Amino acid sequence: MGERPPYPSDLSDEAWKLIRPVITAWKARHPSASGHTGQYEMREIVNAILYQARTGCQWRYLPHDLPPKSTVYYYFGKWRDDDTTETIHDLLRCQVRESRKRREVPTAVVLDSQTVRASMNAPKDTTGLDVGKRSPGRKRGIATDVLGLLIAVVVVAASAHDNAIGIVLLDKVAASAPTVTKAWVDAGFKNAVVEHGSQLGIDVEIVQREVGARGFAPERKRWVVEQTLGTLMLHRRLARDYETKPTSSATWIHWSMANVMLRRLTHASTLTWRDPRLASAIPDRRERR
Repeated sequence: MGERPPYPSDLSDEAWKLIRPVITAWKARHPSASGHTGQYEMREIVNAILYQARTGCQWRYLPHDLPPKSTVYYYFGKWRDDDTTETIHDLLRCQVRESRKRREVPTAVVLDSQTVRASMNAPKDTTGLDVGKRSPGRKRGIATDVLGLLIAVVVVAASAHDNAIGIVLLDKVAASAPTVTKAWVDAGFKNAVVEHGSQLGIDVEIVQREVGARGFAPERKRWVVEQTLGTLMLHRRLARDYETKPTSSATWIHWSMANVMLRRLTHASTLTWRDPRLASAIPDRRERR
């Protein structure tokens, strides 16, 4: 980082050690044709990506003490297209699961979808209207393990039915985690998902809302995926879908979750306005009068 002041989203030394082997191996496989080793450190490139994920700023608004937007986006796109981002994410997930005394690959998953509004630069053929929620934009479908860690992600137009999303998610789960034999979904997923799951050897159970429940009530088995969606939304890049390509949207989800797992593995935390240590520094409203 040189002499610049650190940002709260910067990688710690411990966090960088966890992902450095993947990044340095990728860099070794992609040498410059001119033999140039690069003006910016790979750690700073990742710092800029995590800054984007956490703050949600536009590319041109990246701080001047970070690498320029053209350089950062170059690596973001390269790692998106060759699945390097997903590789980093999956390796971190295995480490988190092992730290919780779990096997590397799960045996059960939880599915859910989330509708978010899309920005004006999103092509119309990649967006739609969620009739049930009366919200335009895109849908994010995710599958998590029982710890709330991502197993599969899909981003489609909001007009897509949860059945279509569930089927794609189950296919991704079966490909990346063939040990999965159980899945829980909400009532938005119908029999088509259950039947597709049985073809893949996955028992899909629709979790119904408890009779008489009012307001918000955590649903059995499914609360973990709701918690994951809420945690991801702390990364402001995901507050709205700003991406032209749905694959970029999925990549930001992977980077955001990788950031969460890095902090869990290194026992780090990021201060927020809700942090009591910050609250004590804010003057009382009555004192400002």
